[in-house]
Amino acid sequence: MAQITAKLVKELRERTGAGMMDCKKALVETDGDIEKAIDYLREKGIAKAAKKADRIAAEGMTYVGVNGNDAVIVEINSETDFVARNEGFQELVKEIANQILETKPESVDALLETKLSTGDTVSERINKAISTIGEKLSLRRFAVRTKGDNDAFGAYEHMGGRISVLTVVEGTTDEEAAKDVAMHIAAINPKYVSSDQVSQEELAHEKEVLKQQALNEGKPEKIVEKMVEGRLRKYLQEICAVDQDFVKNPDVTVEEFLKSKGGKLTDFVRYEVGEGLEKRDENFADEVKGQMK
Repeated sequence: MAQITAKLVKELRERTGAGMMDCKKALVETDGDIEKAIDYLREKGIAKAAKKADRIAAEGMTYVGVNGNDAVIVEINSETDFVARNEGFQELVKEIANQILETKPESVDALLETKLSTGDTVSERINKAISTIGEKLSLRRFAVRTKGDNDAFGAYEHMGGRISVLTVVEGTTDEEAAKDVAMHIAAINPKYVSSDQVSQEELAHEKEVLKQQALNEGKPEKIVEKMVEGRLRKYLQEICAVDQDFVKNPDVTVEEFLKSKGGKLTDFVRYEVGEGLEKRDENFADEVKGQMK
């Protein structure tokens, strides 16, 4: 077997734009023959996919999959919203969600190396989809949650997966109630389940900000403390799901609504497509002009 040197891997990377691990694997498979390795990468769709690697993929889809007592929420990105509505892309997202539930990988990198029933790794499957669809696709993140037999998952997808929420409600098997809370979280976007999860550092910081606000408003120092306490309670209500007025019935809080069903919210994950990612700053006309040059 030919020795696969770092120089050979580097040359293949420069000629194809593929990743280091993909190049090394191609050279191993082709016994160090760089021309055959190039064909190997092209056949796998990796060389073509690599050309799109510097593009921005901030559109796409989030999805929640449930299988018994396990559930997953996943986000896969594409370059355009048009592709996100593509049936083939949506099937890819669901296929990968099922793979996560079957293999329970610890990270995105570990997931990419797992093998599907077809024999392809998830990474290879995505690269083939890139070749077919013609856009950069990126497996961004996922989270797996487990519940007990007497608990419920709430799965809610808004606007075809633009926003997805997975809730875990203990003490009841009422999936509809758990889904209603997931809908609430999609709409209101709280940061925490309850105030117990808010760190002392965050509370101290917010308290100091509120105190300075009150003093800057010219309030007497002797009443500032009471004002800060009231405003801090309001702040916690804004960021903690269980303390918020329930969107479907503002007369009760989320906690009170679930209590009436015998349940308690213990966890949630909310994904919104592209949040925190750089967005493309170009319109369709500019894109067409760019392609014509």
